[in-house]
Amino acid sequence: MASQNVIQINGKHPQDSGHSRLNELGYKQELKRDLSVLSNFAFSFSIISVVTGITTLYNSGLRFGGPVVLVYGWLVAGVFTMAVGLSMAEICSSYPTSGGLYYWSAKLAGHSWAPFASWITGWYNIVGQWAVTTSVNFSLAQLIGVIILLSTGGQNEGGYVASKYMILVIHAGLLLVHAIINSLPISWLSFFGQIAAAWNILGVFFLMICIPLVAKEKASVEFVFTHFNTDNDAGISSKPYIFLIGLLMSQYTLTGYDASAHMSEETKSADINGPKGIISSIGISIIVGWGYLLGITFAVTDIPQLLSPDNDAGGYAIAEIFYQAFKKRYGSGTGGIICLLVVAVAIFFCAMSSLTSNSRMVYAFSRDGAMPLSSLWHKVNQHEVPIYAVWLSAVIAFCMALTSLGSIVAFQAMTSIAVIGLYIAYALPIFFRVTLARKSFVPGPFNLGRYGVVIGWISVLWVITISVLFSLPVAYPITDQTLNYTPVAVGGLFIIVVSYWIVNARYWFKGPVTNVGTPSNV
Repeated sequence: MASQNVIQINGKHPQDSGHSRLNELGYKQELKRDLSVLSNFAFSFSIISVVTGITTLYNSGLRFGGPVVLVYGWLVAGVFTMAVGLSMAEICSSYPTSGGLYYWSAKLAGHSWAPFASWITGWYNIVGQWAVTTSVNFSLAQLIGVIILLSTGGQNEGGYVASKYMILVIHAGLLLVHAIINSLPISWLSFFGQIAAAWNILGVFFLMICIPLVAKEKASVEFVFTHFNTDNDAGISSKPYIFLIGLLMSQYTLTGYDASAHMSEETKSADINGPKGIISSIGISIIVGWGYLLGITFAVTDIPQLLSPDNDAGGYAIAEIFYQAFKKRYGSGTGGIICLLVVAVAIFFCAMSSLTSNSRMVYAFSRDGAMPLSSLWHKVNQHEVPIYAVWLSAVIAFCMALTSLGSIVAFQAMTSIAVIGLYIAYALPIFFRVTLARKSFVPGPFNLGRYGVVIGWISVLWVITISVLFSLPVAYPITDQTLNYTPVAVGGLFIIVVSYWIVNARYWFKGPVTNVGTPSNV
C-alpha cells in the first residue's frame, strides 16, 4: 500500500500522493505534512469526543424520552451520520485540501455557481466551527464550576456556586491555554492528539465499567431498554415529538469529523488517510459512545431527582450520578469528582482539537481571499503553523460566549449553529456531488462506487430532517424564554452572508484561488 501512496518526481525523489494531488489542485505545500492516519483520526475522534457531547447534553436526552431516546436515538443518529461521513470521505479523497467543504462545493457546483456555492458553504462551516469551539470550551467551564461546587460541599451543604462572570473567566483562561498549545509545531499537536484519542477511549471504558459497579442502586435491563420518559415539564406529551427532540444530544455529539479534511494538507497520503480518518472516527465513536450511554444509564434510577436544580450538582445529571454513586457506596463523593475530572480532561482535549480544525479552516478560507484581512490570517510562522488564524479563532470563541452574560437563551441560540450550521455545510457539497456533478465527479482512491449517489441523497435528506427537527419548539406555551431561536440564528446567518454576497462579495470573490508560483506566506 505504501508504494501506491508516493509519486516519483523525475524518476528520482518520491513525493507524497496527497502533496502531488494538492499541487494538481493548484495549491503549494505550505503546512508541514507530518500527520499519520492515526493522528488524522485522533483529531476528528477527539472533536467528536463522545464523553464531551453525551456529558454536556445528557440532561436533554434524559428529559426528552429518557433511556429509550438515549439508547436507540444514538443508533439512529449514528447510522445516518455514517452516511454523511461516507459521502464526505468520498469527496475528501478527490479533493484533499484544508479548505475541505467550501473547496468541494466550488469544484462540484460547476463554473457558474462555484463562487456562490463556495461562499455560502465556507461561511456556514467557519461560523459553525466557531460555535463548536465556543460551546465546547464553555461547557468545560460549566463542568469545572460543577466540580468546584461538589468539591466544596455541594448545593445542599453550602458549596461554592460559580457566577456567570466566573464561568466566563474560566472560559477565557481555557481558550488562552488552547491557543498557546495550538501555536506549537504540528508534531506537538499530533502528540497531544494521539493522547487525546487514547484518553477518550480509555476514559469511556473506565467510566462505563466503574460507575455501574460502584452504584448501589441500579436500573433494570427493562428500564434501560424500554422506559420512555414523558415527564419533561415542557408541556410536550407526544412520544414521537419527544423522541425526535431527544435526538439533539446524539446529533450534537456526532459532529466535527470534518477535521480530518481540514487537516489533510498536514496528513501523509491525505487522499487515502483523510477519508480513513473521517470514517474511523465516526464508526469508533458510535460504538464507544453507545457503551458509555449504557454504562451511565444503568446507574439512573430517579430521573426527576437527577434533573432537579436542588440536587448536590445543581441539576447537572451526570455529575449527580457520579457523585451519588460514590457517596452512597463509600460515604464520600470524592470518587465521583475524580470521575468528573476524567470527563473534564476529555473535554479539554476536544476543545483543543476543535481550535486546531477551526484555525485550518480560517487559514484556507483566507488563503482564497474570503475573509476581511485575509492576507494576515493565512500567514504561517516558522513552524508552519497558521498562528494568526489560531488566535483569531480563540478571540472569536471568547466574544461569542459574551452572549451568556445577557441571556442563556441567546447563547443557546448562537451555539445551535454548531449543529445546524455545520451540517448544512456538510450537506451542500454532497448535494452538488449528487446533482450538478453527478456525471462529472472524478472519484479519488476512496470511493463508494455505484452507491455514492444513493448514500449522498440519504445524507442530504437526513440533514434537511434534523434542520427542521431542531428548529421545532422544545417547550409550551411558547414565550420569549421558551422559544427555540435556532431558526433565527441559522436564518440570520444566511441573511447576513447572502446580503454581503449580493452587495459586495460577488464582485470580487471568485472561489478558491490557486497559489502555485506565488511567494510563501511565512
